[in-house]
Amino acid sequence: MKVLITGSSGFIGSALTARLLAEGQSVVRLVRREPATGSGEARWDPESGYIDDAALEGIDGVVHLAGENIANRRWDDAQKARIRDSRTRGATLLANALARTTPTPRRLVSASAVGYYGDRGAELLGEDEPPGNDFIAQATAEWENAARPAADAGIRVAVMRLGMVFDPRGGPLKRMLLPFRMGLGGKLGNGRQYMSWLSLEDAVSAFVHALTADGLSGPVNVCAPQPVTNAEFTRALGRALSRPAFFAVPRFALRIALGEMADAVLFSTNMSSAKLVESGFDFRHTDIEATLKEMLSR
Repeated sequence: MKVLITGSSGFIGSALTARLLAEGQSVVRLVRREPATGSGEARWDPESGYIDDAALEGIDGVVHLAGENIANRRWDDAQKARIRDSRTRGATLLANALARTTPTPRRLVSASAVGYYGDRGAELLGEDEPPGNDFIAQATAEWENAARPAADAGIRVAVMRLGMVFDPRGGPLKRMLLPFRMGLGGKLGNGRQYMSWLSLEDAVSAFVHALTADGLSGPVNVCAPQPVTNAEFTRALGRALSRPAFFAVPRFALRIALGEMADAVLFSTNMSSAKLVESGFDFRHTDIEATLKEMLSR
């Protein structure tokens, strides 16, 4: 395939790009800076509405990953606008450009997130559930809706609602390792909130699968089949590191440290990955403790 990728330098994007290239696929990276000559890059600028239409010609599939990291800084009004706009503007620009490309690419795989559902307790969540009412849920719903012009043009669109993606080289696990290694790890809040998670390796494989599985479209929950509570995750990470993990960070302390972002950290979201599994996808990592031990032994 010839695959166009946005966000190719990010945590998931860089791993996905490496995987596709290793499999002999052709990759075009859509970047905001001026592309280097012969680099396989093309330019776009969602803020100004510019995209290099020529780069879309002959593309078989597109993976859209670009967007502001929600954990970059505290959520003041300006940062919330950056989070929302970086997602909706980019997805809208890309979807409209793909819709007018002749011939249109066959597939668009667009990232979304577990935050779509908001705080839902222990309820098992399938893709048909409505979005939550909080800021992240509403911003995520707008992000997903922005891909509609591509679907209206006949492109098969899969929207990947990613759980928490774990790998010690980046993402949330990398940030957790130092305090846990110092013996200062512990549960967040009461620890009863569900965490829908998956390994980076499985996240990359899920995107590759979505590019090739003809029957997979619409919203797709992307998480291991066995979600865990925060307390269970805390114990598993402590055992994987052979460190105590008995501290607890109360809700009020998280609120002081993170502001409104703390609410998203404490949300309980128990996603079902049945749709992805039924499409033929096999998870390599399903047990949280075994997965963490494997990752941290590399």
